[in-house]
Amino acid sequence: MSKKVCMVVAYHPFLDARIFKKEAKSLQKMGYDVSMIVPRKNGNLFDIDGTPFKKSFRSNVFIHEGIKIVTYHAEKTRKSLNKVLSSEDVWETEGFNNPLTNLAMAEDADIYHTHEYLSLFAGIGIKRRMQKEKEKKVKLIYDSHELTPDPLHPRTSEEKRKNLEDKLFIMLKEVDYLITVSDSIKDWYIARMPDLPIEVIYNSPPLIKDVELKAYEGSQLTVGYEGNITHHKGNQEKIFGISEICSQKLDFQFKIIGGSQFGTPLKIPKHLTTIIKQTGWVDYHSIPKHMQAIDIGWIDLEEVHYSLNSDYALPNKFFSYLNNGVPVVVNKCQEMENFIRKHKCGYVIQKQQADAKDFANAFLYLKRNPEKLEKMSKNGRKVMEEIYSWEEMEKRLAGVYAKLLPTP
Repeated sequence: MSKKVCMVVAYHPFLDARIFKKEAKSLQKMGYDVSMIVPRKNGNLFDIDGTPFKKSFRSNVFIHEGIKIVTYHAEKTRKSLNKVLSSEDVWETEGFNNPLTNLAMAEDADIYHTHEYLSLFAGIGIKRRMQKEKEKKVKLIYDSHELTPDPLHPRTSEEKRKNLEDKLFIMLKEVDYLITVSDSIKDWYIARMPDLPIEVIYNSPPLIKDVELKAYEGSQLTVGYEGNITHHKGNQEKIFGISEICSQKLDFQFKIIGGSQFGTPLKIPKHLTTIIKQTGWVDYHSIPKHMQAIDIGWIDLEEVHYSLNSDYALPNKFFSYLNNGVPVVVNKCQEMENFIRKHKCGYVIQKQQADAKDFANAFLYLKRNPEKLEKMSKNGRKVMEEIYSWEEMEKRLAGVYAKLLPTP
């Protein structure tokens, strides 16, 4: 009989690339029986760009691509999950009896795999209640996609941040394995809890086969951006500024794969409509096809105030570019800078807050040095083939599960 895994989700969309497309599907392929407990908002599940599914996925429980999806109403759970900031006595009396915890327990899984600070809290409740009510010892994984709380987040008061961190370390004492997304985040945890079992599983995609590397010949240059466009990720004003500057110097295109939340197209200034192209949100597996036209990938994790999560990030798009042999240009963020310097696969602007002119100058410089771009392209693709592809991450994921559920 196959072992059961339950993914416990507090706010991510159920089709999230890391949770569903990679981890859940990989575990299914390994032979685990996988289910997911996922939130509805205002009665709807939602797509990766935040758009609600109003005509599909209406059943409370359904099977999608062989994985059981169990849904709950986020609004009915939020009050209980927010008890994480209360004392442990309140956890037991008011925090752990909620739809997310109850539905997860009903799955009677062997491993519960949580993905956010609040789903970790639900996971603590699941683990304690399964032992008390069913006399079953289950394993608990915390998949820390980022640091919560961010020790340097400017919008969190010092008092609240300390409370969140104190509660985090109480919860981590009951975690059987921690997974995270970058070496810097791993080091942050190890410095505070040296005995906590931990593995880094990068946000990398499956390896694309037969990638034709760029030649970087001719006068044309296409810069690309993949993902959400917000004020601090893919800032639209910077896209307009970069396109304005670069298009005056050469035959330039800016390609956006993804866009703003809810799929609303950017309102592009009229004189830039032939320069900036938008695909909108596309299927996860079709991203490589859209990457073929991109020469350089752009990442800008600008924070008005310094953020440790930005400094420690290795986002999905970073590996997506490299997977397709696309060099990356980034602002100064510790983890991406370390990676780029180690593998020589991109260019780092030495500013945490780089403006459109800074990025444009970097793109123009690289265009004038095609041999550098060509070398970066080859290096990025090579490290994906040898070290960082999802196929390699899948082995790490399998190793974590094997340690928690060893074969008799």
